[in-house]
Amino acid sequence: MFDLHRLRLLRELSQRGTLAAVAQALNYSPSSVSQQLSLLETEVGVPLLEPVGRRVKLTPQAEILVRHTEEVLARLEQAESEVAASLHEITGTLRVATFQTAALALIPATLARMRDEHPSLRIEFQVLDPAEALSALNARDFDLVFLEEWPDQPEARFAGLEYREVCRDPIRLAVPRGLSTTQAGTYPWIMEPTGMPQRTFNVNWCRHNGFEPDVRFSSTDVLVKLRFVERGLAVALLPDLVWYDREITVDLHELPVPQSRLLFTAARAGRGQHPAVRAFREALALSVAPLQPRP
Repeated sequence: MFDLHRLRLLRELSQRGTLAAVAQALNYSPSSVSQQLSLLETEVGVPLLEPVGRRVKLTPQAEILVRHTEEVLARLEQAESEVAASLHEITGTLRVATFQTAALALIPATLARMRDEHPSLRIEFQVLDPAEALSALNARDFDLVFLEEWPDQPEARFAGLEYREVCRDPIRLAVPRGLSTTQAGTYPWIMEPTGMPQRTFNVNWCRHNGFEPDVRFSSTDVLVKLRFVERGLAVALLPDLVWYDREITVDLHELPVPQSRLLFTAARAGRGQHPAVRAFREALALSVAPLQPRP
């Protein structure tokens, strides 16, 4: 029977691409990872890795092993979930990642509720870009991720993950107090850096409405974007979640054709029924419940 630990290393290599990345993720030395994979090759009796320049790629036989390893790990996670569900108290560690506006708005209330209702559960949290979060979830760096998806900018989905919609978050045009919407086409804009889904949506929206935006400022920080609009330096497209528990300090205008981003959670199929994951999703739903459409 093949060694499961070594199979997991092979699976990690298929996810992360290099021995160095596997070693860093698992706190091993690259030489230790290489040695364990060499032992796995001896167990299997065929080559599992092929050198490609300074990297390695998996052989067809290695891909077969990885596919079966995924199935085994999913079953083990399901077993862990069932054992946890048989207990009276939720314990252990839950690792969660999400995007910035959720971290500013929904996550603090959710974490506070989880702390009060499940004091024996340790929750580790990190802000992460959605494009990275799904890959990290698939690589088992996290147990649950809470993500955003902008209109016509779908994120790549992994077949082994379970997705659940949380809500739709309306997007509105934010302008400095007193500025008319007709001036937005000639006013400076602040957007995310080029290549990000939010930037692509912003630019496409402006062009669809008949003008090329004058993008003078760029930031991934939604509070920076908000401050620039507040100070009269720029206009921006902002989601309503920015105003969760916050006074509206700019003029907001409905878009001619309403647009919203999708907010959703994702967990591995074998992990989705774990009591800690279910409890966090329930707490998150309670945090979302007070959200009402803005006038």
